[in-house]
Amino acid sequence: MTTMHPETRLDRRYSDETATATDWQEAEARLAAAELFWITTVRPDGRPHVTPLPAVWSDGALHFCTGPEERKAQNLAENPHVVLTTGTNTWNKGYDLVVEGEATRVTDDGRLRELAAAWEAKYGSFWHFEVREGYFHHGAGHAAVYAVAPRTGFGFGKGEPFSQTRWRFTDA
Repeated sequence: MTTMHPETRLDRRYSDETATATDWQEAEARLAAAELFWITTVRPDGRPHVTPLPAVWSDGALHFCTGPEERKAQNLAENPHVVLTTGTNTWNKGYDLVVEGEATRVTDDGRLRELAAAWEAKYGSFWHFEVREGYFHHGAGHAAVYAVAPRTGFGFGKGEPFSQTRWRFTDA
């Protein structure tokens, strides 16, 4: 996995007095363990589109797949900016994460084979993909794979203590 060292800041306006900023390595572990994400893309007319999907954290990026004809892929063809969120649907316990970035297609078959193995290891044999010609293939369909390296991330600790951490990533 790529080591990332973002600028990390606790937002005291939305955090309990005893809260501390969450370390990025802890956020990475939570992203790797999360089973369900919600992706937000932008339709060509500017309206948001949100849908759940599985994703895999690998080499400093979240990876997801979608069929070329699906709304997500159509939106990404016009605007690569996305937001991926994960966490819990509770108010007083758990941790929520938000990752903002640009989705870029992964087309290298060697890298896709690595990601296919990661999908199957995380989600089980239903998610077994064959890789060819720059796509995941499953049954009669195929899917494009995208990587989203974080540009900005937010972590929301809920409960004791409440906290809000922001991570900003630079190209340096």
